[in-house]
Amino acid sequence: MSRYGDEHDREAGLTFAALPPVHGRGFAQSWWGRAWLRALEDAALDAAAVKAGRRLARAGGVGAVTVRPGRVTAVVRDRGGAAHRADVLVPELSAEEWGRFLDLAVEQAGHMAALLDRELPPHLIEDAAVSGIELLPGLGELDPECDCGTWDHCGHTAALCHQVARLLDEDPFLLLLVRGRAKDAFLAELHVRGTAPRPVPGAPEAEGVDAAEAWAATDLLPPLPELPGLPPAPGTPPSLDTDTPPAPGIDPAALEHLAGRTAAEAYRLLTQALSSDARDGTGVTTAQDAVRLACGTPPDAVTERLAAGSGRGREGLATAVRAWRAGGGPALAVLDEEWQVEDVVLARARAAVEAAWEADERPSFRRSGNRWTLLDEGVQLRLGRDGRWWPYRDEGGRWVPAAGPGGDPATAVASARLDEDVLDTDEADPDAVGPDAVGPDAVAAAGGLRGC
Repeated sequence: MSRYGDEHDREAGLTFAALPPVHGRGFAQSWWGRAWLRALEDAALDAAAVKAGRRLARAGGVGAVTVRPGRVTAVVRDRGGAAHRADVLVPELSAEEWGRFLDLAVEQAGHMAALLDRELPPHLIEDAAVSGIELLPGLGELDPECDCGTWDHCGHTAALCHQVARLLDEDPFLLLLVRGRAKDAFLAELHVRGTAPRPVPGAPEAEGVDAAEAWAATDLLPPLPELPGLPPAPGTPPSLDTDTPPAPGIDPAALEHLAGRTAAEAYRLLTQALSSDARDGTGVTTAQDAVRLACGTPPDAVTERLAAGSGRGREGLATAVRAWRAGGGPALAVLDEEWQVEDVVLARARAAVEAAWEADERPSFRRSGNRWTLLDEGVQLRLGRDGRWWPYRDEGGRWVPAAGPGGDPATAVASARLDEDVLDTDEADPDAVGPDAVGPDAVAAAGGLRGC
């Protein structure tokens, strides 16, 4: 297996629309972005190529950038207007290194809290490097590939690296993705590892039946009882007014107030979670929770129960899991619901479609409710109630989510058209244009993204 890219992670790729030209500022504002560019400068044998790449990136010559495990890809147009597919390959971390990195994140509460809040703390990257786990690329780890024929870094791959540095400033989690783990997959593993009980040395082995085995043995389990109803009001915290004097610095009245407010907030969250109205993705129904649980790759017997509990069947559950991974509750609502777009919302949607493409490049859609379909391409856009566009693709006669939402229709269409299995092949034609084209340049040309 190549150390660049892993088959099971292909769906973890993210595509970013072309960024506008940049003037009067450095390409990397964050220290990890600057470290990425230092790796480029250390690896490139020709300093002139790095400077040429910086000029191309500043001028807006880099098209849509695709970031996925082991690889970043874009189409770069040089000053003469010629388009070249540029790739930069980065070694992925091994399973053992990811395990050690997760353990390192769990060990410190501050790291754990920041990660679960979807922030990547800089000190964690430094601590990982001290432990021998390099998230930032080192010397020789930015391996260039370009169809211009240059074996070393050329102006096209250098321009791509500069654009990636800008993306890293916005989302340092892309470091994890290019090293082999998508953000959501990593956070899910982190949550599992952080909540797992720690073994106690010398403690006797627990007796009983493993919970996963018991859950899978459906023929041995009685029917589950109904969930209890919502309490009529938040609970009342116990009184702290005792004869025992409080510890120094502890205010019992303040603690009682804090506990009361916590109970009220917990009651509000429970009310929201038990709401049956999940149209906006905030409520969580039993059927939705079955989809969430299925994201953890449960045993087959458990999957059968979840498929039945969600009312979708195995194939429908697999599609729902793809939606959940793309965007949680809101994505699942877009999968299930077709609603009528009217009045001001419809006017805004039409204006967004018209503005996303030049008049002679605009694809022909057939609209039904909140769904815009390109029948000849097997591509569909679904407008969410929050105004975002969700890309769908026809796979075997079923519409399935292709990626996360886009802020404009062109980006969403480009995500739906992107065929990464073909994009990876050596036979891909980097200069192809049209609905059957492959690679990021094809996405830019067929999607009509401006600035590509």
